[in-house]
Amino acid sequence: MKVGLDVGSTTIKCVVLDDTGNIVYSTYERHFSHILEKSEELLRRMAERYVPGGRAEFAISGSAGMGLADSCGVPFVQEVFSTRVAVKKFVPATDCVIELGGEDAKILFLTNGTEVRMNGSCAGGTGAFIDQMSTLLDTDAAGLNEMAKSYENLYPIASRCGVFAKPDLQPLINDGAAKPDLAASIFTAVATQTIAGLASGRPIHGTVIFLGGPLFFFKGLQKRFQETLKLDDAHAHFPALAPYAIAAGAAEYAGGTQKTYTVDSLLAALEKAAEILAAVS
Repeated sequence: MKVGLDVGSTTIKCVVLDDTGNIVYSTYERHFSHILEKSEELLRRMAERYVPGGRAEFAISGSAGMGLADSCGVPFVQEVFSTRVAVKKFVPATDCVIELGGEDAKILFLTNGTEVRMNGSCAGGTGAFIDQMSTLLDTDAAGLNEMAKSYENLYPIASRCGVFAKPDLQPLINDGAAKPDLAASIFTAVATQTIAGLASGRPIHGTVIFLGGPLFFFKGLQKRFQETLKLDDAHAHFPALAPYAIAAGAAEYAGGTQKTYTVDSLLAALEKAAEILAAVS
């Protein structure tokens, strides 16, 4: 078995591939900043059913995964590389990847080589931005998605950072703008910022794959991206792999290392790391 973990800023994802490279297990969960505890819980749960021999090939990726990989002594895979590995294996006929995470956004252009664009300012155009704006509408991200389904009008809202977006949004709230309109406007701001800020004028066309939890779970956000890019259904794809693509890429990479680790040794490393953290806290 090949196991990949993607530890992001807000969520942890796990994928298990069998010996033929098929996904036999996947999960996407919030860790609420308790990365070590959540990793241990997930590892125990996964191993009990999918690693019966207690030994597998492992790799870890994600923006918060490097320290965990060091603690466990397993390979760390940079998340852009993991994304590229996953796309090449599972959706090879891809021209462009747009990925939104908890606190970052990326565009990978895959034609004529690979070019990567990443955001670098605040949490604009990310899952964290959506969470921040949802709070202003007295809801959560899922509630925002429901609201956006019945919008009628769109308003200009900055999304390069929540600090700049709030002054755009608050007066609209005070003036009684309909919440569905505001919800759809927030999603439009995310799409616009991601495309304009990262593509920087480079055309996005061909087959476009959308990855990351926000772009999988929020249909309203999907619609805003697809309409902004003027992509038909034949060229805009939101695969089931989307929430845990980086973990899938890490698992595929782990298989190439041909080095196995026991689950018990990883659990022991996590427990030791937790003890060290507790001692210095």
